[in-house]
Amino acid sequence: MKKYILILAAAVFALASCSVFDDTLDSPSQSTYADDVVFSNYTLAEYSIYGIGEIFGHTNSYRGRLHLFYGMNTDIETYSSNSAGVDDSGLDAADDRIRMSEYNSTINDTQLNTATNGYNEIVTGIERANLAIAGLRQYGNVENDKDMAYLLGEALTYRAFYYFELIKMWGEVPLRTEPVSSETIYLAKSDRDDIYKVILADLEEAIAYLYWPGEADQTTRTDRINKAFAKGLYARVALSAAGWAYRPDEGKVGTGNLGSLRLTTDPELGAAALYPKALRHLQDIIEGGHAGLETSYENLWRKFNNSDHLTGTPEVLFVAPFSDSRGRWNYTHAYPHTAGGPWITNNSARGGSSLPTANLWFKYDQNDSRRDITLVNMRWNGETQQWELRGAVNYWFWGKYRFEWMIDNPYNGGNDDGIKPIIMRYADVLLMASELAAYTGDLTAARNYIGQVRDRALAGKSASKYTAADALSAGSAAADGSGMIADHANQSTILGAIFQERALELAGEFVRKQDLIRWGLLKTALDEESADLEDLAKMRGAYAAYDAYATDRETDGRAFRTYPLFWREDHANQGIEFFGLESGQIGQEPADYSATNPNGWTKMERYISSEAFRNSTTGNYTWNYLYRNSFDDPYPRSVWPMYNLTMSAMQGALVNDYGYAQLQ
Repeated sequence: MKKYILILAAAVFALASCSVFDDTLDSPSQSTYADDVVFSNYTLAEYSIYGIGEIFGHTNSYRGRLHLFYGMNTDIETYSSNSAGVDDSGLDAADDRIRMSEYNSTINDTQLNTATNGYNEIVTGIERANLAIAGLRQYGNVENDKDMAYLLGEALTYRAFYYFELIKMWGEVPLRTEPVSSETIYLAKSDRDDIYKVILADLEEAIAYLYWPGEADQTTRTDRINKAFAKGLYARVALSAAGWAYRPDEGKVGTGNLGSLRLTTDPELGAAALYPKALRHLQDIIEGGHAGLETSYENLWRKFNNSDHLTGTPEVLFVAPFSDSRGRWNYTHAYPHTAGGPWITNNSARGGSSLPTANLWFKYDQNDSRRDITLVNMRWNGETQQWELRGAVNYWFWGKYRFEWMIDNPYNGGNDDGIKPIIMRYADVLLMASELAAYTGDLTAARNYIGQVRDRALAGKSASKYTAADALSAGSAAADGSGMIADHANQSTILGAIFQERALELAGEFVRKQDLIRWGLLKTALDEESADLEDLAKMRGAYAAYDAYATDRETDGRAFRTYPLFWREDHANQGIEFFGLESGQIGQEPADYSATNPNGWTKMERYISSEAFRNSTTGNYTWNYLYRNSFDDPYPRSVWPMYNLTMSAMQGALVNDYGYAQLQ
């Protein structure tokens, strides 16, 4: 009889501080059980499920690598550094983190070419899921035991999630749905269409077994999988499976084929087949009453930072299942704090590793409550013990993520902050439903779903920058998914509004990259973003009103137009206030400011200028570095290579496509 080796010591250790798991930790401690013992006993079988999710907490998995690197760069999110400071001849010497963000990874990347890189970690999670699925099917009595069936649903959903992550990050990968054997150790890549079919089938089966949020003890917390998340994941996968991707030519997977940007040719995975099913799953969530929008955008993010999103909001459907002391989310993405402050107890400097694009603030309507929650242009200065303007217009940060909002579980300054990042929330469900309804021809439903998201953002106020939801036209919405390419820049169409709304609502949550890929807009959007950043820097086009009040200044013999900003600390609101960017403030001074009596205001003379985007060493402008590779196109590098150590371990079974190098 096969033995199930419980690789759960680490899982139990990682989860030990989570109250949802406290009861299970009193069970007998053994390292090896026969499968019929493990998977016929609920407590032991549940341990196996914890083991599947435990890989999230590994440093080279989601704790410290994948959550940071995959989401950059987009038209709203960037890595904090770029290769503008590297001459063309020195491109290969750029930092590997920069190369990944600029769609230029290599097989020897120092961040991910490790024995325990993110690819290997996810494959480990899949193997654990395969063991659990096989054991529960044989010994779990899932036909008659709803709780054991729930565990099977969790395992199936984890496997589906992990395979979708592999496709997003690596494209085609080996497909294995049974526990590994000596005959299946070294598998070649499978076509992603075959993997998508397994993912969707897994989710369809899992949905029948899973409990709704709050329906059972297992789903009272958002770090356990529930039916709403599985239905939402089905829709997310369906949109990608039927969408655009850079992929090898048909029949050429694993042959070193360069590939091209194309849609699937498999009718089972086309929009006509998948979109109605996906929309029905989302409508089940919307109509079921088990989830909903948080009352305000600010409340959502205050709850997130205080870890109240685990039980205290109907909006969050699933979070990364870290322990309460694991993960580096705010550590990485919060606005920066220099060493010395009341919210980081060991005097560490943290935050600011990822940035909003410099023009994102200007894309929001000024009445949109999300803008000033999502974005801040400040840092906490530990030396002066105050909030201050961080720099010029190219220095915005994520205001959603704040150490000072971690009230009940403050960050101690170590390598982990305990924040569990959101993997899916209800607003995303509404926006996916709007998109799918538009493609399936139900404009009324599409308007309703996007309208709910906008209504919360505006809280009854008008918005000059957004077309009212009930006035959105059908535009080019088409069943094959190509309508977004035609309509994305026209915000009076439903697809153009969705293109905009997903950026504004989900900024800093790093789902945008996959959205742009599946829409066929990755290069287009990055090129348009680059041009808009240059317009901002040079105060032209949509930003011409600032130039009317700009002055000429000289740096290093070069003339720059510059526009000022006024700012002062707003200690009561834990930040700064600034003046001069709103449409009614351009070229004006604050009412209580004068040069002789500034009343706390500081005037930064060079806030908007192309100088802010210019690297002083090379003279390169950073707006040209959203992507940088020999293809002059992000798509061939929109998935990462199989890294050298992984290919070596697979003993020739894996071959890199997309023009990447082979085993070295």
